[in-house]
Amino acid sequence: MYNRYGIFFIVVLMSVLSPSFLTVINIMNVVRQISFIAIVGIGVTMVIITTGIDLSSGSVIALASVVSASFAHPNTYPLVVPVLLGLAMGVLCGAVNGSIIAKAKIPPFIVTLGMMTVARGAALLYSNGKPIGNFTNEFIFLGAGKIMGIPVPIIILLFVAIITHIMLNNTKFGRHVYAIGGNEQAAIISGVNVNKVKVLVYTYASFLAALAGIVLTARISSGQPGLGVSYELDAIAAAVIGGTSLSTGGIGTVAGTITGALIIGVINNGMDLLNVSAYWQQIVKGVIIVAAVLLDQMKNK
Repeated sequence: MYNRYGIFFIVVLMSVLSPSFLTVINIMNVVRQISFIAIVGIGVTMVIITTGIDLSSGSVIALASVVSASFAHPNTYPLVVPVLLGLAMGVLCGAVNGSIIAKAKIPPFIVTLGMMTVARGAALLYSNGKPIGNFTNEFIFLGAGKIMGIPVPIIILLFVAIITHIMLNNTKFGRHVYAIGGNEQAAIISGVNVNKVKVLVYTYASFLAALAGIVLTARISSGQPGLGVSYELDAIAAAVIGGTSLSTGGIGTVAGTITGALIIGVINNGMDLLNVSAYWQQIVKGVIIVAAVLLDQMKNK
């Protein structure tokens, strides 16, 4: 519950400290800025629910970015081609992560750490270490466009959030995800195909990372092999601040992760408006993450 009250407290505090904070334009900018982290965080949340971890999200963003960017030039391919190819990179990375974790029984930390390096290297190799630009207007619309006044990244986030919420709470697959996190051995005895579920969870997490990478690429109008650095940490932070438990599996919600991302976004935006140094912003974010984990442990006890 602390994360739900925390966002309201922080919004009120920032509104008092900076009169320009609580404006429609600024709030819309905050939500748009956190939409990329929130999309990645939703996938990471599912991974953490199964007692896993995914450190490769940021590198998957970069790989999807450069691949989709190279097929998004004017007068070449329709929009569906760069989008599908970028998403395919995410599916491939996630399937490899999940398969190795599930079948080889190697700890997720090691596997996804390796994928983080491999995917980043692949992005650098594919692009020769250079940014890729010159996109079609349709592609740029994915990151910079608006529908009925609402930025497209926010609409994509809402769509992802609704689909994932339904998946976790109203399907057999979602029940299996929570069951594995709660007690994997009990899930196996109950007939749950644990290996299959884990592969699907890691594949979905990387799929969402790739989706965020494509939208972010369209937003900045540049496919960059260095894109997404530290995004995996921000995504994990959003999940943890939102109530997803790192210490015990089987706990986590989509709404909580979005709230966690909002808390991070509101604090960053508020400190920007107050001209707080970026170095202090990193310190504050770190303190918040540690505090969230401490509160989680206290709640579990």
